[in-house]
Order: sequence, then structure tokens, then C-alpha cells
Amino acid sequence: MAVMFAAREVRKVYDMGTVQVHALRGVSFEIEQGEMVAIMGPSGSGKSTLMQIMGALDKPTGGAVFLDGEDITTAPDDRLAEIRNRKIGFVFQQFNLLPRLTAVENVELPLMYAGVGRAERRRRAIELLERVGLGHRLHHRPNELSGGQKQRVAIARALANNPAVILADEPTGALDSRTGAEIMALLKELHAQGNTVVIVTHDREIASHAERIIHIRDGLIVEDERLSAGRKKPYTAGDGPSGQGGSGAAS
Repeated sequence: MAVMFAAREVRKVYDMGTVQVHALRGVSFEIEQGEMVAIMGPSGSGKSTLMQIMGALDKPTGGAVFLDGEDITTAPDDRLAEIRNRKIGFVFQQFNLLPRLTAVENVELPLMYAGVGRAERRRRAIELLERVGLGHRLHHRPNELSGGQKQRVAIARALANNPAVILADEPTGALDSRTGAEIMALLKELHAQGNTVVIVTHDREIASHAERIIHIRDGLIVEDERLSAGRKKPYTAGDGPSGQGGSGAAS
């Protein structure tokens, strides 16, 4: 199996005036193509810093991170922008949708940045929204959608350019428990279809949906836990978008 992410002795130090904060202290791991992995730790553990570096949004003080074989810690800024647009699908806790755009227009954005023509990007955006169960909400703006629907739009947007990996930062943090379960079922369905999914979370309940949990504390990996089939959270297709589980306000 090909390695999707490889971190090699990654360190990150923030200069806070006269004080240095060591957010990451030499983190090393590999994530294979097609894995579903949770990176879990409490607030201040370094997991958000690690997510920023894995997502090519920040660079480490030392060490290296490879995405699909490419060293993203030494790549120039224009290449990093291309990597973020084409290779990484981001899903954030607060959705990060543009309020003036409809659902379909939000999903079209990364396709527009990638130079896809108008007709093709509209076709692709509609296809993706239908895939996440929102074919009936194409022309609704974010303020007309529930929290779960906004996150589904965000996931559709993350998939727009067929990324190598989906990187989800606390994807259920702004949702109620029922809607959060629906979003996790959707991410698990995407993983079952062959996508590499990395979830950054502080919540053991969310992390337990993954195949593997990388535990981080005080800037160090303290455990790399592989979950047996019996310990992982169950998933059935009826929980996902095609089953329309929890449609309505919570969907």
C-alpha cells in the first residue's frame, strides 16, 4: 500500500516574545493510502498545529512532511497553493462556506480555482451535492441550511477536485450529537469508497470511528492505536446520505 502522509521528526516552535512554545517536539508517523485515521489529543496537545502542517497551511520549524511522496515542507508557496486546491479536501468545524453563495456555488469554488470550465464545474458540483444527499438544496444559501446540511456542503466542496486525502478538523464540533453521527457516517462511507480520511479531534467518541488513532500530547505521539473491527463504531449504509438518515433540520 502506498504511503499518503509521512511525517519525519516534525518540530514546531513558536516565538512568543521572550518565551518559546514547543508545539511539536519531533513527531513521526505514516498514513497509508485508503486509511481512516484520527489524530486525537486534548487542547494544547499540538494536534491543530500538526493539522496545519499536514494541510500545507504552515511549515514546521524542523523535520519534513511528505504528501503522496512530495515534500510539502520545502515546496514554494505557489506549489503549496496548488497542493491545497488539488490534493487536499478540507472540512472545518465552522464549515467556512461563503454566505453570499448558494450551496452549488460554494462547491464550484475549488473547481473554478482549478480552471474547470463553467458547465463542467456546475455539473460536477451538482453531482457531489447529490452524492451527499443535498440534491434538493442546490440553490440554498448557508443561512437557509441546518448545521448538518452546511457540513455536507463543505464535504462536497472538499471532494470537488478528487483530492488525495480528506483532512477534517473537528468536523462534528459545531453539531448536535445526532447530526454529528450522520456526518461521521458520511465520512465513513467516503472512506469505504477508497478515500484517505484524516480526522483531527479531541473526542474519543469521534476518534473511535477510525481504523487507527494517533494519540498526541504535549507535542509528542504517545500512542499509535489500531482499532479492531469489534471496537470500531459500526456503520451501515442507511446511516449515510443515501439512506437520508435524520433528514430535515438535523441533516
